[in-house]
Amino acid sequence: MKVLVLGSGVIGVTSAWYLAQAGHEVTVIDRQPAAGMETSFANAGQVSPGMSAPWAGPDTPKKAILWLMMHHRPLVVWPLPDPALLAWVARFLKNCNAGAYVRNKSRMVRLAEYSRDRLRDLRTTSGITYDDRQHGLLQLFRNQAQADHVTNDTAVLDHLGVPYEILDRAGAIAHEPALGNVPEKFVGGLKLPGDETGDALLFTQRLAALAAEAGVTFLYGTTIERLSTEAGRITGVVTSSGPHTADSYVIAMGSYAPGLLKQAGIDLPVYPVKGYSLTMKVWNEACAPVSTVMDETYKVAITRLGERIRIGGTAELAGFSTSLRIPRRRTLEHSVNDLFPGAGDVGEATFWTGLRPMTPDGPPVIGPTKFPNLWLNTGHGTLGWTMACGSGALLADLVSGRRPNIEHEDLALTRY
Repeated sequence: MKVLVLGSGVIGVTSAWYLAQAGHEVTVIDRQPAAGMETSFANAGQVSPGMSAPWAGPDTPKKAILWLMMHHRPLVVWPLPDPALLAWVARFLKNCNAGAYVRNKSRMVRLAEYSRDRLRDLRTTSGITYDDRQHGLLQLFRNQAQADHVTNDTAVLDHLGVPYEILDRAGAIAHEPALGNVPEKFVGGLKLPGDETGDALLFTQRLAALAAEAGVTFLYGTTIERLSTEAGRITGVVTSSGPHTADSYVIAMGSYAPGLLKQAGIDLPVYPVKGYSLTMKVWNEACAPVSTVMDETYKVAITRLGERIRIGGTAELAGFSTSLRIPRRRTLEHSVNDLFPGAGDVGEATFWTGLRPMTPDGPPVIGPTKFPNLWLNTGHGTLGWTMACGSGALLADLVSGRRPNIEHEDLALTRY
């Protein structure tokens, strides 16, 4: 079967890889000059099944108000006259209850665990490297209230069989020795030993090269304009380089998927949530993290990537703006300097922003549409890197008519 994959981020490239492994003739189309140049370019670097959770929870509205009042605030909302944002927020609020949180987190962890296993298999079979480390993740609690509420998440982890360890201050330092330089800054943490780290851009571009060797065609610098439909099927894709046709089509365009799908009469509830990151060189090994530390107070992830440190965070609702805002940089600088002083020079760090494609309930949208030859693989929010391989493998199974290895019906667009 000939398959067109629209989008060459980590989700599009993993989709193409697994489709090619299933025997399909695959072409990937993207407006960028290379793979992984947008949201996958400089994300936080976590492969974190244990941290896979929806933003919508019972306490989220109350927390959001507090976050908006913080000097270094994790959440920023711009007052935009955007009907799509208002509709997304309304759906989000409907999921801010205990029942929805458990349901959505279970779906997300299931896919994320499967994805982490597929990534391990891929490393074994292909030998791919990407500044990866398998040293777990530490969710760091700065105060006792955060530590006391950890059972809200561990109950779901217990149900799903995800390993974890609740650590006191000494245990956190044993896991991340550099935290011993600032013991007064935290009280403990939650260790997730099954989580990993790695450079998503490096992974995406190296997997794209492997996919090209396996026969996948990449059409870069090609803007996707619209889908052509006829008699209840997709008949082609109109692009800046002309029309392209296939037997099946996969939408992996992140935040830009809803605009394309709207033209075909499909409502996809995905909205861009802007995130930021800093990347700096390690100056002092004794002051640097070993793996990922999630600063629970500021919702900032501090991740070791080889001889670099990636600091990622902030949720900014600002439409499709990609402006680099200095106050967001200050929040990232504060978190890393507070927890890992002397690890590197934030003044020399590279500042980046990207648009995370968020669904209102948390899990991505993977599966069929009303068109029998059009498939979706998008809406992964902050977890595209975490869920990439599992999402690609699942998508390839569905397109191929094979029974997937995990439950998947509740990830489809029909859940809305």
